[in-house]
Amino acid sequence: MTHEFKAIVSAYIKAKQQGISCVLASVVALEGSSYRRPGVRMLLQADGKRVGAVSGGCVEKEIEVQAQSVFKTGTAKVITYDGRYRLGCEGILYVLIEPFYPTEAFLDAFERVLNNRKEFIAKSYFEPTHGENSSFGTEILLFNTAYSLAEKSLPLESSEYFEQNYPPCFQLVVIGGEHDAVNLCQYANLTGWEVTVVVDPREDKQLSDFPGATHYIAADGAHLSLAVDQNTAIVLMTHSYTKDLAYLLALLETNPAYLGLLGPTKRRNNLLNDVLERVPDVNPSFLELIKGPAGLDIGSETPQEICIAVMAEILSVIRNRDAQPLANKAGSIHV
Repeated sequence: MTHEFKAIVSAYIKAKQQGISCVLASVVALEGSSYRRPGVRMLLQADGKRVGAVSGGCVEKEIEVQAQSVFKTGTAKVITYDGRYRLGCEGILYVLIEPFYPTEAFLDAFERVLNNRKEFIAKSYFEPTHGENSSFGTEILLFNTAYSLAEKSLPLESSEYFEQNYPPCFQLVVIGGEHDAVNLCQYANLTGWEVTVVVDPREDKQLSDFPGATHYIAADGAHLSLAVDQNTAIVLMTHSYTKDLAYLLALLETNPAYLGLLGPTKRRNNLLNDVLERVPDVNPSFLELIKGPAGLDIGSETPQEICIAVMAEILSVIRNRDAQPLANKAGSIHV
């Protein structure tokens, strides 16, 4: 959900430039089940615009009504929303609504945290009862410094708090510049992933050719240098055996969360054999990491459907799930 909070901050900056005040709504506790879990947040602007969502739609309308007092008084409040009677989710949501006007110091530190791919922590102070309280609110820990989201004197106080760790934004590295790579960039961007596309410099491509991508690297396998961490997935899809092999060799020292190869099983086996011939002492864990053919078996035919299959497999790997129909799953959807 880091990308959602990033979008909230970006929207706030634009609203501030226009002199529009903002309020933040956060689900801080849940009894039973709901569409979204605690930690989901939504920005409400005084002009009626919203960024993000905390549920399927009904809760948002109630929050808009309840937020009016926060806009007027600047005092945070907690509201309860019983979905058992209105949503059929059999859950009670506790939503913290608070003024949102972080300082310039926070905005600067937040940008540095994102750019350096560091995690940060949000701690929301509240009490699980409907009502206003000036000591309610959220602070964000960036580089070991706490910043209040409403310029209040720290620390905020209450009998309870909800703590949430935000990892770096999940990033997808797409290696290849064909039309299916363009589709994958778009789909990944819609999911909130940060997308880097890598293309051989001999191809006549640029960043604008890949809507949804935020970074463009023109490099062949011999000159590729990537910053890869455990919040990174890589999909190799150049449609050229020699290029895929060169890029694969360049990735041998990386340890992404996911590494997928486009193409049939025979092609993958040939690639791995060629890697072993060139680097006999390659780390076995790297070879075990590779998924090929990339994607879940959902009967994909078109490039768009293949993108869905690949992204579904990435999600199943990073969430440590054995993909199956939810109708066949015993117990809760969320762990």
